[in-house]
Amino acid sequence: MAAQRWAWVLTGSGHFFTECLELIRTLDAVDLFVSRAAAEVVRMYRTRLDLPPGARIFRDTTASSAPVGRFYEGVYHTLVMAPATSNTVAKCVLGIADTLATNVFCQAGKCRVPSIVFACDSAPELLTRAPGGIVAVYPRRIDLANTEQLASFEATEVVLSLAALHAAIAARQAARNNNG
Repeated sequence: MAAQRWAWVLTGSGHFFTECLELIRTLDAVDLFVSRAAAEVVRMYRTRLDLPPGARIFRDTTASSAPVGRFYEGVYHTLVMAPATSNTVAKCVLGIADTLATNVFCQAGKCRVPSIVFACDSAPELLTRAPGGIVAVYPRRIDLANTEQLASFEATEVVLSLAALHAAIAARQAARNNNG
């Protein structure tokens, strides 16, 4: 069997979007799952998906999210969903798998692939970069509750900051290096 890969899902959030792309570029053997909304964000932020050699991109183009079958083949060791919109988090909490992003999360869970989710709506007040500059965002109580509930899911680590995302990925890399 080939070496396992990182699975990374981009959703339609601009919250630390470019920083997440920079982090993806540091990983070896990564497959990027790009939701339809994420493809729009790439255009809004005038960003390119310059990825490391060997990276593969899967776009939300099939009704059944066909690429998720790779989880059943043991292709992935870790799923990272970053940044994750409040809509995606809510669907994941409810078990709704009707997009590429939510289907990837669902299949990762069913295949016991550890997940790291960088939830955007993580505090009552946030500053975030929009295409036109920095804006204040005020997540609703339901958004904060869903983020908290997702953190209770098995094999799911919810991170609430870019620094925590870096730390979670580094910890996962160290654990993988120690286990062969």
